[in-house]
Amino acid sequence: MPHRPRIPSPDRRTVLRGSLVATAALTLPVVGAAAPAFARSGRPDAAWGVQVGDVTSSSALVWVRSDRPARMVVETSATESFRRARTWHGPLLGPGTDFTGTTPLYGLPPGEQVHYRVTLAAPDDPRRTGEPVYGTFRTAPARRRDGVRFLWSGDIAGQGWGINPDIGGYRVYDEMRRLDPDFFLCSGDNIYADGVIEPSVALPDGRVWHNVTTEEKAKVAETLAEYRGNFRYNLLDENLRRFNAQVPSVIQWDDHEVRNNWYPGQILDDVRYTEKNVDVLAARSMRAFGEYFPVSTLHGSPGGDRVHRVVRHGPLLDLFVLDMRTFRNANSPGRQPDETTGILGAEQLAWLKRELSKSRAVWKVIAADMPLGLVVADGTSNFEAVAQGDPGAPLGRELQIAELLRFIKHRRITGTVWLTADVHYTSAQHYAPERAAFKDFAPFWEFVTGPLAAGQFPSNALDGTFGPAQVFVQAPDRANVSPMETPALFGEVDIDGDSGELTVRLREQGGSVLFSKVLQPGRVDQ
Repeated sequence: MPHRPRIPSPDRRTVLRGSLVATAALTLPVVGAAAPAFARSGRPDAAWGVQVGDVTSSSALVWVRSDRPARMVVETSATESFRRARTWHGPLLGPGTDFTGTTPLYGLPPGEQVHYRVTLAAPDDPRRTGEPVYGTFRTAPARRRDGVRFLWSGDIAGQGWGINPDIGGYRVYDEMRRLDPDFFLCSGDNIYADGVIEPSVALPDGRVWHNVTTEEKAKVAETLAEYRGNFRYNLLDENLRRFNAQVPSVIQWDDHEVRNNWYPGQILDDVRYTEKNVDVLAARSMRAFGEYFPVSTLHGSPGGDRVHRVVRHGPLLDLFVLDMRTFRNANSPGRQPDETTGILGAEQLAWLKRELSKSRAVWKVIAADMPLGLVVADGTSNFEAVAQGDPGAPLGRELQIAELLRFIKHRRITGTVWLTADVHYTSAQHYAPERAAFKDFAPFWEFVTGPLAAGQFPSNALDGTFGPAQVFVQAPDRANVSPMETPALFGEVDIDGDSGELTVRLREQGGSVLFSKVLQPGRVDQ
């Protein structure tokens, strides 16, 4: 896409300065490269780095964490010199939010590189400040011809595979950063609150995996402090902090932010938990989730306190971020002939229909935290996702998806593409009515990728209700293959500004493109 300005990523001075600051007073383990300490006695310190989320053509949300009470101040500029900088006065950070906070930026120029720095000031003396932390991002374009490119994946620090200093930590984030995307979509399982991180794990080939460990990762998360510690854990990795300083995020959640396969109203039969009410655990996790990620709908926006939202990224792309966890019905065999709650809930389904029908973007990417046609079991008789293995007419949660697909067809909504993670392998499925038991829908594609830093698993069976054909799959032949044995997986979406073509590339760490598919705008027969 020749019309979009690109900033060379590996040696970007702004990002380097920001990442160097991000290791000081909290004695973070340094993974991947040495970093000096810039702590100044008695002054607030932003050792956990910065993040920016939900960037549009004119707005963004900046995040930071302090080591003590502090006032957040953000400056933005068109240049690294910060001449003619604009100042944004943020909130007072304190123990009520675990010393985290966000500052919304408005009135930004579209399609431009924005440089920013965050300074923390002592509440009683604004002259007593810590070292500023630097970051940069691109706003969404106002012109179609500029194009859009983003990455997606999920599943971080799962199955006991945490930050391993022997292999340089989460090096996949450095590789993704060098691709210089417009933003990164995390499709859920940002943490594994139910997964303990042990100091070492023996591998089948005799090698030993070593983890950075923390107190909060020594047991399953139950308290608010333990959930906060889980979200902090990944920020111990320098690769991730550098990535956050350069690449904006769009974050959604799934089950492991709370515990495996949870649903509202669930009462646990798990000896690891003293708190058995999942609704209590979910509320604590949601609070910590909102504290540690810059999610616009969790930070004071109209209709706030929800994960599902639309992030509009110029004329080419609207990103519909779903929450397939908070409003679902209980996991079951999934054979109900009548189902209104489903996996989205009635209110979210109505919202999605309404927003899809309003969208004028060329491409409507539906970011799902679970796949549609892959059979994901929960125990021996219940099912965790949409599909339940019966290839016949829609039943259970499939009824709600059938209603949505029928709506998309009858409203002649074009350009829908589904992206997800969750199953810990990568694949591409094409759904078509001529292969399906339910036929009242237009063909579409679903692409799956991940994990970024978790165990990989064998592929799941397909459910024929919506006629999926698996065009590509790469998965191991045994469960929980460690990141030391197989590369991390992520996906890339590239929308060309001239032709409007959308290209999906399924990638693995190391630079290889495993599968690529080009989709044409406005077509429903591809």
